[in-house]
Amino acid sequence: MQQWISELQKFEQQKTPVSLVTVTKCLGSTPCKIGARMLVTADGSINGTIGGGKLELNIIEEAIQVLKANKIGQFSFTLGPEFEQCCGGKVELIIEPMNQNPQLYLFGAGHIGIELCTILKDTPFHITLLDTRKNWRESININPQIVYTDIDFDLYKQFINWGSNCYILIMTHDHILDFEITALAIDSKTKYIGLIGSNTKKVKFNNKLIKDLGIKEGIKTVKCPVGLNIGGITPNEIAISVAAELLQIHYGK
Repeated sequence: MQQWISELQKFEQQKTPVSLVTVTKCLGSTPCKIGARMLVTADGSINGTIGGGKLELNIIEEAIQVLKANKIGQFSFTLGPEFEQCCGGKVELIIEPMNQNPQLYLFGAGHIGIELCTILKDTPFHITLLDTRKNWRESININPQIVYTDIDFDLYKQFINWGSNCYILIMTHDHILDFEITALAIDSKTKYIGLIGSNTKKVKFNNKLIKDLGIKEGIKTVKCPVGLNIGGITPNEIAISVAAELLQIHYGK
């Protein structure tokens, strides 16, 4: 596939996860060449080819699994009866998940939110900082690479890129808004939902979710209080504990 860079850019602009398949070695008789590339989406759609046939079908399945695991995979295939090819050649390739960076949405540009933006700016997380207070952006200092928005809560459902790479962290200036975002996140697909607050707040939210909204599991899927228990109580220390928890979950530790 000669235009794989431009095709990959299109997927990136659309925020569509895709696997990049690259043939790294060919030994003997094979249907593909070193450097052949193919893009595979989560539903098995492809751009380009690495040679077709049953071998390609197997590689497409592996590419889908790589996307789900979000980890680079290296594979080796010896062509024989199982691939309905008797040439006996060997193909090695690498499959890389692309556009799979975790999306972290921080609700609340307070002290802890600002500290988190600083701590996590050079990590895999793509950070969006949200605060409904108008003109609040003028009073804070955040790295230019952080996306900031003051859109209203009513637009959150459409704005957020919900899914398996979506991390939600709720720490706004308003408990009512915290509850509304919590309920929205529970009703959507996410990797992680964190809510800053005490055990008292956790119990209160749990009761409201069950009694007022009919959410049977209540706050069970929400981490509250957030962060690892490292003992610190300053905004910076709390942010460090939360950042550590987010990275721990991202790396599966």
